[in-house]
Amino acid sequence: MFAVLLEQTADGQRYIDWLVSGLGWTLALAFFGWWIAFAVGVVVGIGRTVQNRAVAALARLYVEIFRNIPVLVQMFLWYFVLPEILPVALGNAIKQIPPPWGSFFPALVCLGLYTAARIAEQVRAGIEALPKGQVEAASALGLSGYLTYRHVIVPQALRLIIPSLTSEVMGIYKNTSVALTIGLMELTAQARQISEATFQTFTAFGAATLVYLALALIAYQGMALIDRAVRIPGTGRGEDAIEPAATHAIQPIDSLPDAMEVVK
Repeated sequence: MFAVLLEQTADGQRYIDWLVSGLGWTLALAFFGWWIAFAVGVVVGIGRTVQNRAVAALARLYVEIFRNIPVLVQMFLWYFVLPEILPVALGNAIKQIPPPWGSFFPALVCLGLYTAARIAEQVRAGIEALPKGQVEAASALGLSGYLTYRHVIVPQALRLIIPSLTSEVMGIYKNTSVALTIGLMELTAQARQISEATFQTFTAFGAATLVYLALALIAYQGMALIDRAVRIPGTGRGEDAIEPAATHAIQPIDSLPDAMEVVK
C-alpha cells in the first residue's frame, strides 16, 4: 500500500523524502513553539495568581484573547494582517522574508502564544492547588513574594501539572498542521502534495496519520518518564493507600472494647 512512497518524483526525489522534509518542519515548529509557549505560559500563569490586580487583569486578558480565538484565525492574523498594520518599512521587510521562513516564523509565534494561554491556565490551577500553608511557611521564613514563587510555589506547581501538560505537548504537534494554510510545507501539506501528485489519497494521509500517532506516543511516554522522575511523593496513583507495614500499627477494632475496659 505504501509502495508509492518509494517511487521517484519529477525532481528526482522520492515521495517519502517529501514526508521526511515535512516531518522536519513539523518537529522544528512544535519544538521551538513549545519552549516559547512554556516560557510565556509560566509567566502569565503566575500573573494570574499574584495579588496585584492590574497584573492579574492583564494576564487574564491575555488568556481570554489567545485561548478563545481559533488557532486558524490567529494564524491568518499573524501572517496576513500583522504586516499591514505595522509601519510600512517593517511590514515590507516581513513580507520579503524568503520562503519557507516567511511562513515558519508567523506560524511559530502563533502556535507559541496560543499554546501559552492554555499552559497559563494549567500553571494557575497548579498554584491554586497547593496548600495555603506553603505561602505562610515561606513568609514565616522571611522570604519575599518573588522568592516564595521562585523557590516554593512554582517548582511544586510545575511538578503537579506535568500530567495535564502532556495533552498540550501532543496538541502542539497536531496544531502544526494548521501552518499549511499559510504555505508552510509541513507534514500535512506534504501529504496533500503527494495525494495530488499520485492520486493515492489514502496512502498519503495514512502515512501522515501514522507519523502523527508515533509522535503522540513518543511525547506521551516522554512526559510519563518526566512525571515519574519529578513527582511529588504522595501524589502518585496508589501512593495514598496505606502501606502494608503501617497496618500493624493500627489496632484492630475487636480489641477496642478490651482496651476501654482497661482504662476503666
